[in-house]
Amino acid sequence: MEYYQPTLLNLPSEPVRTRRHRRSSDLNHIRNQDRACHDWYRFVLSFPPHLVQKYLTDFGMGSDQRVLDPFCGTGTTVVECKKQGVPSVGVEANQMAWFAGTTKLDWSIDSDRLLNHASQIAELAYANLDQPLRSLSEERSQLLLKNSISELPLHKALILLEQLEQHQDEHCDRHERLALAKILVYSISNLKFAPEVSIGKSKQDAPVIELWLDEIRQIATDLEYLRSLKDTPAIIHHADSRNLLQVLEPNSIDAVITSPPYPNEKDYTRTTRLESVLLGFLHTKADLRVLKQGLMRSNSRCVYRSDNDDQWVANHSEIQRIANEIEAKRIELNKTSGFERQYARATRLYFGGMAKHLADLRQALRPNAKLAYVVGDQASYLRVMIRTGELIADLAKSLGYEVTDIELFRTRLATATKEQLREEVVLLKWKGN
Repeated sequence: MEYYQPTLLNLPSEPVRTRRHRRSSDLNHIRNQDRACHDWYRFVLSFPPHLVQKYLTDFGMGSDQRVLDPFCGTGTTVVECKKQGVPSVGVEANQMAWFAGTTKLDWSIDSDRLLNHASQIAELAYANLDQPLRSLSEERSQLLLKNSISELPLHKALILLEQLEQHQDEHCDRHERLALAKILVYSISNLKFAPEVSIGKSKQDAPVIELWLDEIRQIATDLEYLRSLKDTPAIIHHADSRNLLQVLEPNSIDAVITSPPYPNEKDYTRTTRLESVLLGFLHTKADLRVLKQGLMRSNSRCVYRSDNDDQWVANHSEIQRIANEIEAKRIELNKTSGFERQYARATRLYFGGMAKHLADLRQALRPNAKLAYVVGDQASYLRVMIRTGELIADLAKSLGYEVTDIELFRTRLATATKEQLREEVVLLKWKGN
């Protein structure tokens, strides 16, 4: 395996002196001037719009080219591309994230109509709050993290949803539901992110309707600005990034800007579980299983007996060494839970899935396409270090890509070891067949 020497990521929008003395965590924060649309709903760990801006500039992307984000999440890349006038396409397997991203791409909504309809819904919801407490069915409740939302805030949210369903305006419905998804997670639930999702202090009550109206007003304000921008083609496909050729045309992509999941013990379905259940994307455990099966195998909670992505890295010595070290450490420490027994396999499956993704992607790329993958080192599996960027760069090289650089984006604190881990941007080039 060839090891790559990372370089320091340069963000030219700020003076060097400011950049040098700024906290590393600040690099991942969204800037005030970029909040329009992005802030409607986004993952806690989403990479920031200004990083997309940097690589759009570095890659020389313009209105006659097309950018792909194959791990689209809530749409940071495609939304920013649309704001910058660059055509784009995304791929996202998590239906809640796909819903958020596609809604954020729709700037055709009349802001006055949205505000008027939301005000009517709010009045109806207020009038029904004194009804008997609403709750979820037992089956849907079991999908949630225990105590993720208190009884009264849940009642208010369900009343609001009920009014949205009974008095639906198709013109406004998606934006109204997205506003509810945001306040569910960040304002009225008991969830906390540090960065893992967990249960924090219980909120026995919350001004659900008022908070929702505040979000609607912000969306309406943003729409006034967004509609002044050029209408640029952008779409997000609900699909698996390991099977890109089902949704992408051959020879159609000029650049990739993305951040795939990292190989760790983070179950990404947990971060969207509350809103996925309340908005109706998940009803049963079978629904959850289908969701997980469409995701990259980045953690042991998404590993299934029939998975075979690991065959793609069966002959990669370094990945096999890491997986064997994880398994040896598990045995040494006498870790015997079902999830712990899957750590080594999850590692192989993750990198195998990334290899399959990169192999499929080649047919969709145009000659001289440029790619940026934001990835992070990990030590979640029994504190065995996984140099994700270096390994993905090596896989890409074996598949015919040119590795042009690995830039250091920032460092972040590891939950398990309390050490600073590197988060990097792997830069690739596809010269063509």
